[in-house]
Amino acid sequence: MTAIPNLRAADRPAAAPERSGLGPVYRGAAIGVALLALAVFPLVFTNQQVATIAFDTLIATTAASAWNLFSGYSGYISLGHAVFFGSGAYGAGLIAQDFNVTGGGELLLLIPAGLIAGLIAVPFGLVALRVRRHTFVVITIAIFFIFQLMAYNFWFTHGTIGLNAPYLLWNPVTFDTRFYYVALVVAIVTVGLAWMVRGSRFGLQLRAIRDDEDRARGLGVRATPVKLTALVISATLTGVAGALWFFFIAQVQPNTGFDPNLDLMWALMAFLGGLGTVAGPVVGSLIVGPANQYLTSTFSSTWAAQVIFGSVFLAVVLLLPRGLLPTISSRYKSWRAKRTSVFEADPAAAEQDQAASRKAAGKHREVSR
Repeated sequence: MTAIPNLRAADRPAAAPERSGLGPVYRGAAIGVALLALAVFPLVFTNQQVATIAFDTLIATTAASAWNLFSGYSGYISLGHAVFFGSGAYGAGLIAQDFNVTGGGELLLLIPAGLIAGLIAVPFGLVALRVRRHTFVVITIAIFFIFQLMAYNFWFTHGTIGLNAPYLLWNPVTFDTRFYYVALVVAIVTVGLAWMVRGSRFGLQLRAIRDDEDRARGLGVRATPVKLTALVISATLTGVAGALWFFFIAQVQPNTGFDPNLDLMWALMAFLGGLGTVAGPVVGSLIVGPANQYLTSTFSSTWAAQVIFGSVFLAVVLLLPRGLLPTISSRYKSWRAKRTSVFEADPAAAEQDQAASRKAAGKHREVSR
């Protein structure tokens, strides 16, 4: 039997620092505070214009998170997701019109509207996912304009007139607040689903496709079914957002339901916050959504706002390719690593830093007394 050498304390490897476990606690507390703030928001800010901006921001959060669930996780940048948004809006409107759905029952149509968008995503994906990367982007743009032209010319879409939503017999005072809470629930479900997908085996397969699709296929990932499934999920959530938006504004037209600016806006939100992350599209929508409302109301022509957002998109891609959250996180980790390495190289500096902290804490207690 081989004897185990008696290592001196100085020769033994340093034990790995124990994790305090406070990270998940702080993260959970932050999420709880954010949800509480969102829940009481319409009760504090009762102005109808503010409520409208908040509703539009939640719709943008849902759509951007759904877009990121496919494009951010798989690496296939889609500029045709407005197809699913408009399809959900038109689908809900046609069902309500043909079956005479009125009142609060309209909100039950969010589910079939999402299913319609998900069904449209199947042929959409079977065509577009035959190619990769830049060619995929071009094909999604082409498919989008095909759907927009169909909305202009099909008889059941009523051309440029569009569709009107049935009248909701709700109190005008609480109208915006009710829609706000419905949009909040839809947004929470969408972000929660994006979080679940990212942490699952399915999400791991999507990220493997994003990093190296050929290698992922070599490791046994069935790339086409995985990508198509992600697209269908993303399209379904986007269709629900489109249907809810339609019931709120009570009208949809080809140029509003199938708006190419929506795709650019959702992509900007995801890129700004952090493409491929769960919180990135949420942060991006909270910044871009109200900013879009402000610029649209400030400038008499929409092209000025589009130029500004196009410039911001270009700046984000060039200067912050990873987005705000990943950039801030990596810089914070780099700063912590440098700080730790300095203290490990100079134990005296670490002891002086701890002594200064204890001294400052003592002075604070004396002042509080």
